[in-house]
Amino acid sequence: MAGNCSWPSQINNRNFLSGIGFKFNIGRYPKVDFFCNTARIPEITLGTATQSSYLKDVEVPGDKISYGDLSIQFLVDENMENYRIVHDWITGLGFPETTQQFKDLTTDKLDGSKELQQQFADGTLLILNSNFNEIAKVKFLDMFPVSISSLDFDATSTDVNYFTAQATFKYTVYQLTSSV
Repeated sequence: MAGNCSWPSQINNRNFLSGIGFKFNIGRYPKVDFFCNTARIPEITLGTATQSSYLKDVEVPGDKISYGDLSIQFLVDENMENYRIVHDWITGLGFPETTQQFKDLTTDKLDGSKELQQQFADGTLLILNSNFNEIAKVKFLDMFPVSISSLDFDATSTDVNYFTAQATFKYTVYQLTSSV
């Protein structure tokens, strides 16, 4: 069995991955990703199946993968454009007041055509090495937001604290690819 293993026998790169080397991009919404200051690769879980045996039931790999939610945190710009983009996206998906909100979300602004895929967007987390060169890419397919954090205003604060917002997304699948 050891002869079939393709694991490297020696570690060539002894540099460690830094948590500050990343860029996040949501294709249709560039104003959100420009100020992104935290992001994480969500957990991935493989389900298991139980194989019965006369001695002991044994867990074996299953056939379904579960992905955790994607959470990003970003600085809110002074005009709240990036916050409003996520807010309006969620509002359009849930249309709490009228169905027009969903229609506005799924209608192309340029030609007026209806496109249900407008409710989704793909996102990409670029992983950078210690020289800030791209080494890996995590592509999230068919993302949509499910929550955005509150913004707490406080007139008693003596320091200027800039707002950050956290947005949580669901998606179909993510793909991790190497760029080296």
